[in-house]
Amino acid sequence: VFFPRDGVSEVQKRQMITQEGSNVYVSAVEGNFDDAQNGVKNIFASSDLIERLSAQNIKMSSANSINWGRLLPQIIYYVSAYIDLMAQNQVSYGEPINIVVPTGNFGNILAAYYAGLMGVPINKLICASNANNVLTEFLHTGIYNRNRHFYKTMSPSMDILISSNLERLLYELTGHDAALVSGWMGELKDKGVYEINEPIFARLKQKFWADYGTDEETVAAIRSTWEKNHYLLDTHTAVAVNVYEKYVAATGDNSKTIIASTASPFKFGQSVAAAVLKPDKIAGAKDEFEILEILSAETGISIPAGIKDLDKRPVRHTTVCSRESMGQTVLGFLEIK
Repeated sequence: VFFPRDGVSEVQKRQMITQEGSNVYVSAVEGNFDDAQNGVKNIFASSDLIERLSAQNIKMSSANSINWGRLLPQIIYYVSAYIDLMAQNQVSYGEPINIVVPTGNFGNILAAYYAGLMGVPINKLICASNANNVLTEFLHTGIYNRNRHFYKTMSPSMDILISSNLERLLYELTGHDAALVSGWMGELKDKGVYEINEPIFARLKQKFWADYGTDEETVAAIRSTWEKNHYLLDTHTAVAVNVYEKYVAATGDNSKTIIASTASPFKFGQSVAAAVLKPDKIAGAKDEFEILEILSAETGISIPAGIKDLDKRPVRHTTVCSRESMGQTVLGFLEIK
């Protein structure tokens, strides 16, 4: 398991460094999500590493959305959700819906796109970004430019400037023109920017809409949703709620809409608590885990079992590596010389 040392909450970090199991190895990677993901891609592209592993009868796979298999269960979310809406008489059979997904790596919203290709009636796919709004700009202009300031936000799982799964969407929109898409990805690697052609951009705009939210807007969405609906948003889903409100204001489209809720609010308890509780409630808390207990007590919502008491579990993994040394770290974990 690799995770970006500077790109996760304390709860997320604890989930990883306290992992049990004799066959589980965890390493922090110096840098952000893009650094970690690029390092993993380099591992898969290293013929030397692949050959050394193959000699030990080992073949690598990936559990994140570099692996297309990650998208399969996410496709099911949207099929299931549409069936639920029909069962609740919220939509009639064949009635198109909108889907809003908070995203940085473009995997979950791509799964919704695939669900649409498979028959789920979708009107618009609404891409919600945080201040790292490279996807918003792309969906508005057709220009993808990662040459920009990188922001560390309260929605860290979306702090991404290189959206891996966008390449897969472009492959679909171009009618599986691998050479054209490969050319764009080459420009992204070499120059940090590429621009798609007008016919593909037109297809993109037909199905997708995009905007982004600031940390301040995220806090406001968490607070208002709790006050109005007694639903506790995490910092990523709150971005989606904020962007959905912007979509309705901009378009007037009141179609039935699914907002993908992508994490537990207790993974980002400090930010969520600050949004819904009075400052004096958490002022004396000694750490983020005490804040979780306060948040649970004040809202009446139980801390998920996978998160509760993480601070009391022993730290089992302390490895830290650079992006460049991730391959060697894998070999070291496997004791391969």
